[in-house]
Amino acid sequence: MIKLTPEGQALVDQLAQRYNLSPAAVQTMLEAVHKGQGSMAQFNHPELGGLGQWMQNGMSMIGDMFNQNLKSTVENLGNDLSAALASGSKLIETTAEPAKSTSAASDSKSPSSSSNQWWPSDLGSPSTSGAQNQTRYAWFPSTARLAIEQDGKVTLYDTQDHQITGVSQQQDGSGYKLSFTSQHGSIKVESLPVVK
Repeated sequence: MIKLTPEGQALVDQLAQRYNLSPAAVQTMLEAVHKGQGSMAQFNHPELGGLGQWMQNGMSMIGDMFNQNLKSTVENLGNDLSAALASGSKLIETTAEPAKSTSAASDSKSPSSSSNQWWPSDLGSPSTSGAQNQTRYAWFPSTARLAIEQDGKVTLYDTQDHQITGVSQQQDGSGYKLSFTSQHGSIKVESLPVVK
């Protein structure tokens, strides 16, 4: 668990009361939103519906899939925590880390760049990205591309005119399959044209 500043603890307590959650649940979400740099969170807490994810653009999933009230609570909590982190408030204690070797700086494939950006660099920054089980995805509306990494292999899909607003995952005999929601309804990834 992260160590909170007094201001961070006050915010956690306030949001716990507002959303009728325990401070531990709110702190779990704060840590996840912080790790996701304020735009996304992957969390696992029973009060938040178990395993789930939140994204700043409203694309969220919780383990308790049919509990719309809890999903709304998770979305609102994520938005509040993201706004608090963006405001510049010091919510989390930072500890000094030992100096890192500078040899990694010259390596274009340093661990931090490869773990944060697994899609082709010419796509730029996605409007949303996330992960479900062993599958990662990132959507790039400006180029109508959806990048999906599964088992270390990245595949690009043409999203055509779809404006993606949600993601879900189903299991069939061959494993997990992602599907997305757009203004046209539910889209199975395999129905999109492969670009690369």
